[in-house]
Amino acid sequence: MKIVIVGGVAGGATAATRLRRLSEENEVIIFEKGPYVSFANCGLPYHISGTISNRNSLLLQTPEKLKERYNLDARVFSEVLSINTLEKIVMVKNLQTGNTYAESYDKLLLSPGAEPIRPPFEGINSDKIFTLRNIPDMDKIVAKTKEANDFVVVGGGFIGLEVAENLIEAGKNVQLVELGNQVMAPVDFEIASFIHQKAAEKGLKFLLNTGVQKFADKGNKIEVFFTNGTSVETDAVILSIGVKPDTQLAKNAGLEIGTTGGILVNEYLQTTHPDIYAVGDAVEVAHFIHHKKVLIPLAWPANRQGRIVADNILMGNSYKYSGSLGSSILKFFELTVASTGLNEKFLKRNKIPYKTAVVTRGHHAGYYPGAKTMVLKLLFDETGKIFGAQAVGEKGVDKRIDVIATAIKGGLSIYDLQEIEITYAPPFNSAKDIVNIAGYTAENMLNGKLEMINYDELATYAEENNATILDVRTAEEFACGNIPEAVNISVDDLRANIHQLDRSKTYVIYCQVGLRGYLATRILNNHGFKAVNLNGGYQIWAKVFPKATLLQECVVMSSVDAMA
Repeated sequence: MKIVIVGGVAGGATAATRLRRLSEENEVIIFEKGPYVSFANCGLPYHISGTISNRNSLLLQTPEKLKERYNLDARVFSEVLSINTLEKIVMVKNLQTGNTYAESYDKLLLSPGAEPIRPPFEGINSDKIFTLRNIPDMDKIVAKTKEANDFVVVGGGFIGLEVAENLIEAGKNVQLVELGNQVMAPVDFEIASFIHQKAAEKGLKFLLNTGVQKFADKGNKIEVFFTNGTSVETDAVILSIGVKPDTQLAKNAGLEIGTTGGILVNEYLQTTHPDIYAVGDAVEVAHFIHHKKVLIPLAWPANRQGRIVADNILMGNSYKYSGSLGSSILKFFELTVASTGLNEKFLKRNKIPYKTAVVTRGHHAGYYPGAKTMVLKLLFDETGKIFGAQAVGEKGVDKRIDVIATAIKGGLSIYDLQEIEITYAPPFNSAKDIVNIAGYTAENMLNGKLEMINYDELATYAEENNATILDVRTAEEFACGNIPEAVNISVDDLRANIHQLDRSKTYVIYCQVGLRGYLATRILNNHGFKAVNLNGGYQIWAKVFPKATLLQECVVMSSVDAMA
């Protein structure tokens, strides 16, 4: 059998090597339009700062290595121009010689990836505007950093944030423009607020709720005009608005394109032509939770799909792709931010009933030196089904989101989170992991032992219920910053002062991160008071409303709250 693969990198290269491991008999040809058949595209931003100092370490495989180890015919600088599905032939152009030739196939795999979105702004073709999708793009940006100091990054997604971070690490002045009210769309606003604060600490200026209108070259500078009527001059612009599936080849071949704009494939990753498969950023897939079609341009799905297609080509359609969760993670200076599954914005937009639990703990035992605070947000429904999770912190975030992603894939509920036995020793964990605590908190909410309201519900809830806001932190913490109109009674003094409270009133209780608030809520509930707890405590509220708080260094966080 002769198998032709269009595009290397994650999906195509994975499929090719799997095909060879399964059989020595088949001829496998990879066509790659660029100069590199397999490279670490997720590592590109880190060469800009020199964090990854050796450029060649980003080159995972070369045509020579693929030939030597796998007996694969990898042809770089080879652009597939068209597909004749009736004669099963692709037309290929050698971009170095200009020659065009035909190549037959028995089975064809499309792995063209995605291309950066470049809106038709005036001035978009300036040579001072860059994108980052491959090695040559990276080389151009690195070369520009040698002569430029001021950069504007357009777009607050993963690539935009990583590029901005690495430019800051390289000593550059950077402004990041984002059309929305937050960066990193997969997480919700309160989690993104940690990124906003960290950027301010590092001198990275975020221009949120700001759109780009046009660009204009001005000598050695380029002026960026915004939709709010302002503008800024800079040395260079990095455009990272997002990517769109590269589907032109598939469209021209008559293959069906899905509703999301990606190549339509079935559960076996087979296109509307039985001998043509497609994988990676160019295809639309079913979301693992809600089963609707989505575009998820991430490395894990592409690699998994490549392996499945290789098996299906050689063994018949035996393996199904179960769908993508969209699990993702970002390093942003000292922070790690990660998510899996659905976020609150999606659930609200689609009117799906849900609940959230926000818990804060140390990434390992608080009494062991070096514990770092971690915030975990869990989303679930009345039955205990887990919709998704998000986390932010300096350490341990990846482990917890990976656990919950595994739980979702395994069909586990919030009740099962309590039962997961996570390894424990003081340098690595607490006896009750934050994942277990999230499960306990969710159960308390579902069985009526704990009523929670979120930061964005506080003002309305307090007004509608004529509620008193009760701060149960210490007097020192209260003095360093508090929610307006809150009354302060420390949780440790609550029982002794309970006679001061009005049983006819409703109390909204908060502490720093939630634990003391929960304890105070239970005390009041057990004494016949109506009390609800503020999800995530003052820490979340202060991140979302930073202008209403005092200096961050004044805030005292109880070790009882953060590291228990």
